[in-house]
Amino acid sequence: MTAVFSHGRLRLYLLKLLDGGPKHGYELIRLLADRFHGTYAPSAGTIYPRLARMESEGLVTHTAAGGRKTYSISETGRAELRARAGELAELERDINKSVSELAAEIQAEVRGSARDLKRELREATKQTRRGTSWVFDVQLGGHGAEPGVRDEFDQRLVAFTDEVRAIVRRGRFSDDQLRTASRLLDGVLEGLRRLQR
Repeated sequence: MTAVFSHGRLRLYLLKLLDGGPKHGYELIRLLADRFHGTYAPSAGTIYPRLARMESEGLVTHTAAGGRKTYSISETGRAELRARAGELAELERDINKSVSELAAEIQAEVRGSARDLKRELREATKQTRRGTSWVFDVQLGGHGAEPGVRDEFDQRLVAFTDEVRAIVRRGRFSDDQLRTASRLLDGVLEGLRRLQR
């Protein structure tokens, strides 16, 4: 992201955002995060000093209300925005390209995670259906789990993996939803590992 906003380009983009109306710093951060679909958001430590510098240069002004500064573009800021219109158009193209590249990387990562998840579920189902006791060898107080308990767990595990597979097949999940689902499954697996300790 630094390459996209090098050489005063973040300042230019902040002027563009403020040209749409007055905004406070965190609103500008949110708008930038939205523009990059959550893949980039500048910190307050990046935005506020820049706004202060822009104000000292006469490009923006601020009003304070309720402990919050709201920034507005000045006529000098608008003049700079007009003078750099070509640079702003190039910046928008660079942002679009950067967002597209990041989205492609994330989609490839999610596809890989979904493939891994499906493969792990298939393997778990195979092992369960073969009657292997990959989970049931846990000794509780020196005694193995009773056959009835093992059978019940076996059935629940098969039902769980079948239902997860069915949900994944019929659902159209967003990247965020697939990442959340992967984290949930990782949590279940970690819980089982803790039981073995």
